[in-house]
Amino acid sequence: MAAPNKNQIFPLSNYTRLCFLKNIITNPNIIVGDYTYYDDFVDVYNFEKNVKYHFDFIGDKLIIGKFCMIASDVTFIMNGANHLTSAISAYPFAIFGNDWQNAMDGKTYPVKGDTIIGNDVWIGYKATIMPGVKIGDGAIIASNATVTKDVAPYSIVGGNPTTEIRKRFNEDQINRLLAIKWWDWEIDKITENVGVLTGMDINLLK
Repeated sequence: MAAPNKNQIFPLSNYTRLCFLKNIITNPNIIVGDYTYYDDFVDVYNFEKNVKYHFDFIGDKLIIGKFCMIASDVTFIMNGANHLTSAISAYPFAIFGNDWQNAMDGKTYPVKGDTIIGNDVWIGYKATIMPGVKIGDGAIIASNATVTKDVAPYSIVGGNPTTEIRKRFNEDQINRLLAIKWWDWEIDKITENVGVLTGMDINLLK
């Protein structure tokens, strides 16, 4: 059985607006799993441009699992966008130097940690993912959603800020899928089961 080549940039013949994302990433703080794809209406190389405020000196990572589906114009806001929220002013005086350069002495900007996207996650057109958010395996993020808090596995969320619309499966089924972790199987086993993975009967998973 032959699976698509995970190391190919453009897996669809004569179509360059969808790529296997890991093969075009240049930033070492963006980590992407096999077979995750990104589709862009203009140029797939826009992806890293849509990871905003991602400064090397902060060191936060964007980690995306395997077999994710990321639509055009999805934006990831990273920790470099954070300002003080409990201070009298949120204005970043210190970055402008001169006599303001010591304004942050003894203080730090809030950092919410790495942004982590699980496996088999579908992120819809123009969704925005805020810093430090964790999106569970199998979740679906609706178009134009703004994700401000963690998303449970196999849940569908939408809105600004997002709220849960529904679960994709019942609790027992979700637990079974999280235990099976099909995305970690050998690719030949996944290929053997693609018909089952696109069906609705979890009991058929080998």
